[in-house]
Amino acid sequence: MANELKICAGNANLKLVEEISRYLKIKPVATEVSKFNDGEINIRIKENVRGEDVFIIQPTCPPVNDNLMELLILIDALKRSSARRITAVLPYYGYARQDRKVEPRVPITAKLVSNLITKAGAHRVLVMDLHAGQLQGFFDIPVDHLFAAPVLVDYFNHKKLPNLMTISPDAGGVERARAFAKRLKIETSLGFIDKRRPAPGKAEMNYVVGDVKGKNVVILDDIIDTAGTLVKAAEVLKKNGALDIYAACSHPLLSGPAMERINDSVLKEVVVTNTIPIMDQQHSSKKIKVLSVAKLLGAAINCIHNEESVSSLFI
Repeated sequence: MANELKICAGNANLKLVEEISRYLKIKPVATEVSKFNDGEINIRIKENVRGEDVFIIQPTCPPVNDNLMELLILIDALKRSSARRITAVLPYYGYARQDRKVEPRVPITAKLVSNLITKAGAHRVLVMDLHAGQLQGFFDIPVDHLFAAPVLVDYFNHKKLPNLMTISPDAGGVERARAFAKRLKIETSLGFIDKRRPAPGKAEMNYVVGDVKGKNVVILDDIIDTAGTLVKAAEVLKKNGALDIYAACSHPLLSGPAMERINDSVLKEVVVTNTIPIMDQQHSSKKIKVLSVAKLLGAAINCIHNEESVSSLFI
């Protein structure tokens, strides 16, 4: 049995695939992805993968449904091509925020998507910064959960900001912010913003738990979607006496009015990773700094292929 390491690229984030391929010093498997006139996705694997260890790199970012369907069809094509093992590499896991019933008669879509990936034929999954860690339990196959923290921490360590404070935009993210703060080499304190929802779709932020006066602040979150919560959090921190305000996140969805809000905000810099492809207009913003997670993902792929521990990549 060959058991050679192979990389298979979906179309969701080709630039990230190229960076991972350069790190691993291998070329992606030749595939042909097209669409029929009615929009159905058509995929053909153009080289032999029988007995190989194949990693499909495909974040399920917008357009979420197209990218998810492409991932499922790639898995099925590789399974029917007799690949020995198929690992779905999802730098960003779409539908992760629908992870529980918040009201009667609603789906738990995060579980549905995990079932689809498993039933399609994936043998294991590699993900990064899930919206909630317990989502790993939704899969009935092995899950390796990476964190973008090493990349973000390294960036802020090199900035050497004085009087630094790490802030969670809500109480639910305190654990993530605490883990980030503990790994910084510079002295830092921790706080969070008391966020309340008086009605669906509305958020109130009036109180900061922790003294931010005279502090440089990093707001830490896993996803920036429309940036409404982020910008409101920055305004509250500024009113409470914070100096320069930075934001850091793993997954920059940056949908709808996000870029306009960020550019017009009191935020000095928003540091994101390339788990989701960054558009040209986002790259052109002076407030957006993009860091690559290609080496981290490439190292994890190597560990999994060689049956080595992935824990060494955690900090």
